[in-house]
Amino acid sequence: MSAHAHVTQPSDRGGIATSGALAPETVSPQPKLRGHMPALDGVRGLAILMVLLLHFVGSTLPTNWVERTIVGVTNYGSYGVELFFILSGFLITGILYDARNQPHYFRNFYMRRILRIFPLYYGVLAILFFVAPLIPLLRGPTLDYLVDRQAWAWLYAVNIHIAMHGEWSLSYIDHFWSLAVEEHFYLFWPAVVFLLARWPRALIAVSLAAVLCAMLARLTGSLMGLSWWTTYVLTPFRLDGLALGAFLAVMARQQGGLERLVRALLPVVVVVGGLLAITFVWTRLVSHEGLELVLPVRAALILVLLACLLVWALIAPERSATSRFFRSRCMVFLGTYSYGLYVYHHFISYYLTINRTELELAQWLGSHGAAVVLQATVGTLASLAVAYLSYELFERRFLGLKRLFETTPPHLAADAPTEEAVAKASR
Repeated sequence: MSAHAHVTQPSDRGGIATSGALAPETVSPQPKLRGHMPALDGVRGLAILMVLLLHFVGSTLPTNWVERTIVGVTNYGSYGVELFFILSGFLITGILYDARNQPHYFRNFYMRRILRIFPLYYGVLAILFFVAPLIPLLRGPTLDYLVDRQAWAWLYAVNIHIAMHGEWSLSYIDHFWSLAVEEHFYLFWPAVVFLLARWPRALIAVSLAAVLCAMLARLTGSLMGLSWWTTYVLTPFRLDGLALGAFLAVMARQQGGLERLVRALLPVVVVVGGLLAITFVWTRLVSHEGLELVLPVRAALILVLLACLLVWALIAPERSATSRFFRSRCMVFLGTYSYGLYVYHHFISYYLTINRTELELAQWLGSHGAAVVLQATVGTLASLAVAYLSYELFERRFLGLKRLFETTPPHLAADAPTEEAVAKASR
C-alpha cells in the first residue's frame, strides 16, 4: 500500500459512485479525508451540546411530568461522550494512518497530542490543587478530599478511582474519567496502527475486534453482576467507540471503502434503529426485568447509530439540511471550543447541582421550569466564556508549537491537517 491510501473516486455525476440505497445525487462529492473537515466541527459541537444538556438540565430535579420527560431525554446526553470517542478514534487513526510512512512517526504524534491536551488539563489541575486551597472562600471538605486524592488526576486514573469506589467519587473532576480513557487509548493505539498499517485489512479486523470485545465485555460484566461503574468508566469496557471510529477512518481510506460504507449506511440505520426501538418497547411496555441484558445492548445500538451519523455528516451534500446544520456557525463555534468546554463546564454544573440552585431560583422566579432554563443558559454561557478565553489566551500558545512536529511532507502541505483541525481531535 502506498503512503497515501487511495479512496473511492467521485462518479461522473459528482457524487460518490454508489449502487443501492443511496443514489449518487444524495451524497456529496468525495469528501476530503485529509486536513480540515468542516462538518466534523459541527459533529463535535453536537457532542458537547449533548453533554451540556446532560449536566445543566438532566441533573436537575423534575417537579412535573413535562420536566420528568425533559430530564429523561437530556439524560441521553451522556452519549455525547460516545460521540466524542467515535470522533476521536476517527480523527486520530486517520492522522496516524496517513503518517505511517513519515519520519518521527511516534515523536510527532505524541508531541502534538501533548501540546494539545496537557497544557489545559494540567493547568486546570494546578489551579485546583495549588491555587484554590489558598483561597478561603473555596476551602472545605470537598476540596480537601480532592487534594488528598490528587494523584489519581495527575496520572490520568480518575476512571479507575471511580470504578474502585462504585460512585462518582471525585466531585468536580468526575468528568475527567473520559479524558483518562482517551489517554489510555493513545498509549497503545499508535503502535497498533504503525505495525498493521501496511496490512489495512488486518487493521480493520483488529479495530472491529476491539469494538466487539468491548461491547461483549460490557454485556458479560453486566450479566455477571459487575458494578455499573466498572463497566461504564474503565478503559477496556469503553474502547468500542474509539475503535469504531478507527475502523471508519481506515475503511474510508481504502479503494472503494467509502463507497461501501455509504451503501451500508441506510440498511444499518434501519436494522439498528428497529432493534433500538424494540429495546425501548420492551423496557417501557413489556417488562423491567432483564435490564442487565437490555441496557448494554441498547448502548451498543446507539453507538452504531452515532457512527452512522458521523459518516452521514461526512458525505451529506453541502446544501443539504444535515450539512447546513453541522456547518452552521453555532455548531462550529461549539466544536471549536469543545475541549475547554468539556473541561470547565462541570465545575459550574456540579456546583449548581449539589447546591440545587434551581430551587432557590424557582422561588424567586415563581416557576421551576423557568429557573432551570435560566440556570442552564447562564451556566452554559459562563462555560463558553471561560473556554473561549482559555483557548485564545492560553492554549493557542502551545498549539503554535505543533508546527515543529509536522506529520506531512512539504509537497502535501496543502492537504495537511490545519492547526485548528488537529487541535480539535480530542475534547
